Amino acid sequence: MSHASSMIAGLRSVALNVPDLAFAEKFFTDVWHLDIAHRRPGVIYLCGTGEDDHLLALHEKPGAAQIRHVSLRARHAQALNTIAQSAVRHGGRVLQFPGEAADPSGGIAVQVADADGRVFEIVHGDRLRAQPTRVADRPERLAHAVLNTHDVALTQAFMENVLDFSLSDRTRIMAFMRCNSDHHSVALGISDNDALNHIAFLMPDLESVMRGGGRMRDAGYDIHWGPGRHGPGNNAFNYFIGPFDIVIEYTAEVSQIDDSYPVGQPDNWTWPTGRVDQWGISAPPSARLKEAQRAILFAA
Repeated sequence: MSHASSMIAGLRSVALNVPDLAFAEKFFTDVWHLDIAHRRPGVIYLCGTGEDDHLLALHEKPGAAQIRHVSLRARHAQALNTIAQSAVRHGGRVLQFPGEAADPSGGIAVQVADADGRVFEIVHGDRLRAQPTRVADRPERLAHAVLNTHDVALTQAFMENVLDFSLSDRTRIMAFMRCNSDHHSVALGISDNDALNHIAFLMPDLESVMRGGGRMRDAGYDIHWGPGRHGPGNNAFNYFIGPFDIVIEYTAEVSQIDDSYPVGQPDNWTWPTGRVDQWGISAPPSARLKEAQRAILFAA
């Protein structure tokens, strides 16, 4: 059976390096519908309408876009020390021992990397936004981050043993990892690389996912997969390639599960020939999308 993590309360944010901060700001505010939460020299923090202080931290750095880390919120302060110790025991490294968090939301943080260089920041005591509210056609929070892995068994073991995530479903190409009632907060794309696959933003409803797709197309960003409804997680989706080949998804209606959820296997998630989701109305993911899902590597 799947289980909720004793260490991690949820996915909070993702930090990226981007070569043109002004362009990224214009896209993620005007087009993607996030708001500026904080500014610092060379970095902006963008929030949704939910309680998280920020969902994206964008750092200006020349060259190709990179992922800096995935930020998770700890259930309790002791989790930070436990995770640091467990990371080393399970083939990883501690990049930052528990101490004052570097970003404006405060709290204490630890950063660990797995054997293949995926960096996870775990925070506790960070500030939350006052009076979160649902707003049509605006992202609330992150739904999940998908990370590619060339060795899914090793990556899954690290997440299970260090972060106490558990498997909720496994398909032929994906392992869905759970830490709370969301069907998955991190998923592992089974691949030949270790890039960022995509970042999914939770919209308030299906209508917002669809309107977001139209708004993106109006702005010159094609839908590269969708609209559709996934099998594992049952969430509706639209996928896009944002600036600098960052793959982003609008999603809604993610399944809420508890510890009685039976872990699914690939045979539980098969489609008739020509289908790639439950609805079967969308074309498969574009070749350009698949290319971009390999482009954003973790910063060394």
